[in-house]
Amino acid sequence: MLRIHNEEDLLQAVKEDRWMMDILAAARELQLPDSWVCAGFVRSKVWDMQHGFAERTPLADVDVIYYDPEDLREEVEKIWEEKLRSGYPSIPWSVKNQARMHEVNGIAPYSSSTDGMSKFPETATALGLAIDEHGELRLAAPHGVSDVIRMIVRPSPHFSANPKLHPVYESRMAKKNWQRIWNQLQVLSIQD
Repeated sequence: MLRIHNEEDLLQAVKEDRWMMDILAAARELQLPDSWVCAGFVRSKVWDMQHGFAERTPLADVDVIYYDPEDLREEVEKIWEEKLRSGYPSIPWSVKNQARMHEVNGIAPYSSSTDGMSKFPETATALGLAIDEHGELRLAAPHGVSDVIRMIVRPSPHFSANPKLHPVYESRMAKKNWQRIWNQLQVLSIQD
């Protein structure tokens, strides 16, 4: 199995992954504004390849995010999840409107889905993929792809800069225990 060295390698690996492309196509069919399939969906693909895994690591969920400040009702997200589930019932879909998530997280409003991604707990998770209107695969990486490729888990600048979030990050790292699956990861604490 090949390793990923840069953004182009990552995009090529996804293009060659029928399962991932099917999920991206399903998300695209919803035609949600500023939508991305993100977080573990992208991160786990990279880490699996960097570790040479022949089998995909199962995902707890497949995160679809979008940005629609015109309708902030949580029940709308559930309708989108159900629509995705009806076409792909084996996928654990999670759909979240980033125009609403700042309220859940108790911070200033996000300006876009990518801005919401930039506030994810760790840089290696702040990644999103989408198929654009021209059928091209796009990557959103507000903190770049270096950390995920180098298998470094570090807090995002948003989490580093906010002392109230330090225990949230540390607790998340202990709970996720990603090194149990991907033993080459270097997990940095908030003080590193």
